Amino acid sequence: MPLDIRPIAMTIAVIAFFGFSIMGAVNGLESFICCKRAVTGAIAAYIVASLTIKAINAIIMDAIIKEEINKQMEENRNRGNRN
Repeated sequence: MPLDIRPIAMTIAVIAFFGFSIMGAVNGLESFICCKRAVTGAIAAYIVASLTIKAINAIIMDAIIKEEINKQMEENRNRGNRN
């Protein structure tokens, strides 16, 4: 079953936003610069998370398809042995 991309990527983006915000505030950046960097980092984190989850979904679906094909082939072999 494929993973839902949007909720996972959004969660990662929100965590990244607050992480970048805290790092900027701790390092003494101005609020506007801190906000711009946090938003940019959150957008980048969302894109990377989306692409990663899409890749994971492709791997999972490929494994599921191969498993089903192997099951069908095994069933066909068993039917051939019965006759």
